[in-house]
Amino acid sequence: MKSMIAFMKKEWMEQLRSSKVMILGILFVLFGVMNPAVAKLTPWLLELMSESLAESGMVITGVTIGAMDSWVQFFKNIPMALIVFILLESNIFTKEYQTGTLLLSLTKGLSRYQIVISKALMLVSLWTFGYFLCFGITYAYNAYFWDNSVASSLLFSVFCWWLFGLFVIALSVFFSVIFLSNTGVLVGTGSVVFALSMIGLLPKVKKYLPTFLSDGNSLIYGLEKADAYIDSLVIAAFVSALCFAVSIPIFNKKSL
Repeated sequence: MKSMIAFMKKEWMEQLRSSKVMILGILFVLFGVMNPAVAKLTPWLLELMSESLAESGMVITGVTIGAMDSWVQFFKNIPMALIVFILLESNIFTKEYQTGTLLLSLTKGLSRYQIVISKALMLVSLWTFGYFLCFGITYAYNAYFWDNSVASSLLFSVFCWWLFGLFVIALSVFFSVIFLSNTGVLVGTGSVVFALSMIGLLPKVKKYLPTFLSDGNSLIYGLEKADAYIDSLVIAAFVSALCFAVSIPIFNKKSL
């Protein structure tokens, strides 16, 4: 256990030295502020464009904005935050494959399964902290300017998106123990998410797919009930746990 704690400290220091923590922190804070800011500035921007739009035959009347507009921005921006997160962290395993530093950790008594668990915990912790930091900032600004109660099932929709991010991270860990380069990790993770998105175009199966969890706008507008997401929640949680679990025996057999 002591060796695993020491390895996690080493992982944390590596995150700090590579400036990933700083980049992710700035990213999630920026998106957290941007969500209400974009909503707040929309009437002003439309007013600036009113003359040019009037020449095109479009007349803008009074524009009302509120917390819903900010939450729509949240669910539009958080996919970009997840993409940047995966891009930054896709080499969490592969960089050590290339430098051979994992062998040094193994010679010091660290088990292979502890390496997988430590790195997975680091990714999950960073995603959880960053994601809920972004949510907290947006929620606070929305509460100050407007009223968050207008959004239906808000906390549930936020939880669903967090779990979808966890699912993508689980895929990233799974492909990290298979491929030796972060390109392979990105292609593998992106291909699965893209394939599920395409399959999700079929109405009869979309509610069973983890990608359905990323449809937060339907929840906050009340277009979908929370019960409709239960199947996708269970499947996403199961597949995520399976990816983490299967990664351990695969890594145990991997040549370093």
